[in-house]
Amino acid sequence: FAGAKQGPGTHQRVSPPQAPARKPKLKALTDGPPKELKIRLIKVESGDRETFIASEVEERRIPLEEITIKNTASEIVRACKGARLKGKFKESYLLPALSVKPVLTTEQPIPREKLNPPTPSIYLESKRDALSPVLLQFCTDSKNPITVIRGLAGSLRLNLGLFSTKSLVEANGEHAVEVRTQVQQPADENWDPSGTGQTWPCESSRSHTTIAKYAQYQASSFQESLQQKPVGKIIKFGTNIDLSDHKRWKPQLQELQKLPAFMRVSSSGNMLSHVGHTILGMNTVQLYMKIPGCRTPGHQENNNFCSLNINIGPGDCEWFAVHDNYWEAISDFCEKHGVDYLTGSWWPVLDDLYRANIPVYRFIQRPGDLVWINAGTVHWVQAVGWCNNIAWNVGPVNSYQYQLALERFEWNEVKKVKSIVPMIHVSWNVASNVTVTDPDTYKMIKHCLLQSIKHIQILRDQLVATGKKISYQSRVKDEPAYYCNECDVEVFDLLFVTSENGSRKMYVVHCEDCARQRNPNLSSVVVLEQYRMEELMNVYDSFSLVSASTCFLNVNKQEQS
Repeated sequence: FAGAKQGPGTHQRVSPPQAPARKPKLKALTDGPPKELKIRLIKVESGDRETFIASEVEERRIPLEEITIKNTASEIVRACKGARLKGKFKESYLLPALSVKPVLTTEQPIPREKLNPPTPSIYLESKRDALSPVLLQFCTDSKNPITVIRGLAGSLRLNLGLFSTKSLVEANGEHAVEVRTQVQQPADENWDPSGTGQTWPCESSRSHTTIAKYAQYQASSFQESLQQKPVGKIIKFGTNIDLSDHKRWKPQLQELQKLPAFMRVSSSGNMLSHVGHTILGMNTVQLYMKIPGCRTPGHQENNNFCSLNINIGPGDCEWFAVHDNYWEAISDFCEKHGVDYLTGSWWPVLDDLYRANIPVYRFIQRPGDLVWINAGTVHWVQAVGWCNNIAWNVGPVNSYQYQLALERFEWNEVKKVKSIVPMIHVSWNVASNVTVTDPDTYKMIKHCLLQSIKHIQILRDQLVATGKKISYQSRVKDEPAYYCNECDVEVFDLLFVTSENGSRKMYVVHCEDCARQRNPNLSSVVVLEQYRMEELMNVYDSFSLVSASTCFLNVNKQEQS
């Protein structure tokens, strides 16, 4: 399941990216965009002669606090230059006046029967149903935290046998599998180590094996079950199996192209397809091999992105899900029980949630069922039978998804947790490559770009004012986004680079704060600029709201040509 990557039983720490290992080309830049002097020609008549005199036009400088997304990039840059800020510019990338989250009343006690709401379940009768735009609207509706699409594999004639244990062993039996050792117990219980009470922490130890060896374990576990072994035994869960290699898993990945566009691992309307590099398990497929009792602990997906999970079978899985609206209440429970909400491993005690007035969706996922986990949904899963699952994330370009992703990006920075999705980098790429037709989504992305320009221009001016040289080094194809080596925050455009002397010279990226902690005057730090300000200004000014009807007409023209 896609989110397992961030949970502590399954947290994968991505090593910090480093600046390219080649020696930086140092090329000094002029300070900001090209300067121009606007001249107005005034006609002067004298007798029978006409002459012109040149008059300089002084452009009005808008105060920085009055700048909005209605202003041009040039006006933003001019306002930044006139601001004369002291210290670090720390404004949020979020648009404070706009929230598209649904209002869910939590003050009145919810009757017990409504604390277990029915899970929206869609039954598809044909391929046409699966490809209907109504399906996308329903799944991404902010009021629907989770949707089960029953029998999707049948209606699309997906050959899920390609993901069966037998097929996987035949295709790549020696492929690596991460193993989580857990205690088998009922899905609605989580006992403390002494076995005397229910608790939230849900620890597991990690090891590694291969697909072939886990397949043997899966089969022998089934044989043992016929002898009625008691609950409470130690079990092993094969998790986070990477299926990203297109050569090695070609038939499997090709089969998933039959899915509707909004569900595919890669599509133009998926923000994660505009990252520009691989994020394992998010914009690639991961596989999970299970026996009864295997658990994916509670979590929200990385940066609150949507995810999909298909049960290959032959057994079932049991799911629990809670709307994003209640994540902070669940985080508080984690804190009370001494487990970190973002990076720890936890399994909610259902009675705690019910007493706190938190509705929990609970349902069975059968073989061939696809579960759509909407943005921000808190969820946890347990295998009922012997089964395999495949999962990945998607980022529909809508306002609810974008708002939740950017909120978590900023919350991660507060909590000093790495945002697996580099949201500033993604926002610029989406603005460059995606046609946006929804006004709220447009406003949010445009505001993020506006804040990004402010951050960059103000920092740039401060560096130049102190005599710090900025060297331009453009990005290359498939170059990853950068994160600070110390604090894991995303570092966009202006990279503070130091060289580390080891067996071979390595270049390491830092954010400004961490670079100054190491070296207050930045004397041994090279500042690299990856985009010229004019490039970003052009993207900002070109990014505009397109009417849905215009977009529809263009699509039709392309289809007919």
